[in-house]
Order: sequence, then C-alpha cells, then structure tokens
Amino acid sequence: MLQSPTPKKRRRGRLLRLSSAFVVLLAVAGYLLVQYVTGGRGGPGCKVVSGKDDGQAYEFSQEQTMNAATIAAVGTGRGMPERAVTIALATALQESQLVNIEHGDLDSLGLFQQRPSQGWGTKKEILDPTYAAGVFYEHLAKVNDYQQLPLTVAAQRVQRSGYPEAYAKHEPEATLLSAALTGQAAATLTCQGLPDSTRANTGPDAVRAALVRDFGRTALKETGAEVTGDGSAKAESTPSTGASAGGGSSTVTLPVRSGSTRTGWQLAHWAVANSSVLHIERVSYAGREWAAGSADDPWHSTATKASGGVRIVTERQTARK
Repeated sequence: MLQSPTPKKRRRGRLLRLSSAFVVLLAVAGYLLVQYVTGGRGGPGCKVVSGKDDGQAYEFSQEQTMNAATIAAVGTGRGMPERAVTIALATALQESQLVNIEHGDLDSLGLFQQRPSQGWGTKKEILDPTYAAGVFYEHLAKVNDYQQLPLTVAAQRVQRSGYPEAYAKHEPEATLLSAALTGQAAATLTCQGLPDSTRANTGPDAVRAALVRDFGRTALKETGAEVTGDGSAKAESTPSTGASAGGGSSTVTLPVRSGSTRTGWQLAHWAVANSSVLHIERVSYAGREWAAGSADDPWHSTATKASGGVRIVTERQTARK
C-alpha cells in the first residue's frame, strides 16, 4: 500500500514549487530588463504601416529594421527601383529574417545566406550588410525584365533556392517596408528608439559615417550636412572625425532639394530605423516629428516646418579622455 506524504514532505514540495516559480519570474524579469536596456533588439521594436489607411501593419525588431534600411539605402544608392528593393527585402526575410546570421546551410552566411564557395565573396564581405545587399542587386540587375516577373521568380533567379515558392509569403511585408524605406510612403515607420548600450558610436560623426556606409559617398555629396549643438549658430560643415565635446545633444540637418519629398522621407525613415544604435532622439521632416520612446506613437504634426531638410537630433558623444 502506498503511504500518503507526510506534512513535512508536503511543505517541502510546496517550497520547491514556489522556488521554481520564483526562478522563472526572475528569468522573465531579466529578459524584459534586457529588452528595455537594449532597445528591444530581440523582439518587436519597430512598426511599419500601410500608407493607404487600410490597417495593414507589421512589426520587426530594431535589428531587423536597421538591416532593412541598409538594404533599401544600398538599392536606391545604386539607382535601383522600388520593385528591386521589395524583391531584396522579401528575399532577406525568407533567408535570414533580416538578421545577419553567421551560419546556415553548408557555408551560407548573412542576410541573404550567400555562400563564399559559390563566389559571392569572402566570409567577412558577406557578413557586411552593405556588401551583401550590393552583390544581391548586382545579380538581380542581370535578370531580364525582373520588374515584370513575379517576385518569387525574380528572387529565385538570383538565389537558386531549394524552396523558391517560400519568397512569395513575404511580399506583403516587404512591400510595406520598401514603400517606407524608399520614401514612397510618408510617416509610416516608427521605432521605440531605446538606446542600444552595446555600441558607443553616437553624435554627428556617427550619423554621417552610417549615411555614407549605406547610401554611398556619391549620393551624399549632394547633401552638405549642417551640424549644430547647444544653441550654436547653424554652419554648413563636415563633422570632424573625433568625438564631439560635452554632453547634451547635437542636430544634423540633411538638406533636401525642393520637389524631392520622397528622398526626404527615405532619409527620415532611415534615421528612425537606426535610432537605437545611433542614439537618435528625434527626427523631423515636412512638418512631422518622431520622438524616441515608443513604436506605437505616430509621427505627430509640429508647429513649425523644418526648412527644407531632415533634422536628426542625436545624443552627443562624450569626449574621450
């Protein structure tokens, strides 16, 4: 006959269960804290919505959105149309979920799971999102009439995947991302913008370096970045390579030519997508402003319109000792 547990054993069992529950609660609390401190790079931190007010929306992590912005910037910097950007984004969503992974099937790597052994580049090159996007576009441009082909067909002619039909399921979200990140749809991308504590590059120099990295030097020669800080007078200049002195914040203004609203919104959305890693606090353009804090807050109207440019307010980098 089985004996019933003694009161002492029952108390011990309850204590063990309570201890286990407490450990689980601590793990959950730790995870949420990490998500807050790092700007939620591992979970949804950004949202893209349709510019047609049809309720369509998708959420991405800060890391995914930053990589998507790089892919879009590289494409437009090369003169590729919006359709090419949509194809590239859908491909990266299928291959890596827009995460720059260092492993995959056989020797596949990076955002597009490109293989060094198949001539896509070295491991170091492929793990550079700017390079990976560029070489994808190089191959896509060689596909005849790719803009008229179904997305699955165009992507497959570049990737040679074993599951070509899988690209199609990402077309809706890639289309919304592409519209926002090429500037076709205004004020449709928001991010939490919580500072990423794992990176120290902030201030005007870091913003300009990131712009050159993604869009290329030729594209940015058309915009002379104006840098101001702590109430100083505006002066068109090229930021120095050193860190900015002092605390507070600095403003980088990217002039946008009259009639180039689409370019302005691409730059504005690019800044929001990179807000966590570059510690960007506010982005203003065309009478609308985004502020770091929550991806649920839409771009709100401002009392005054920026004078023909995208204003990026970034946390100023602390001077080196």
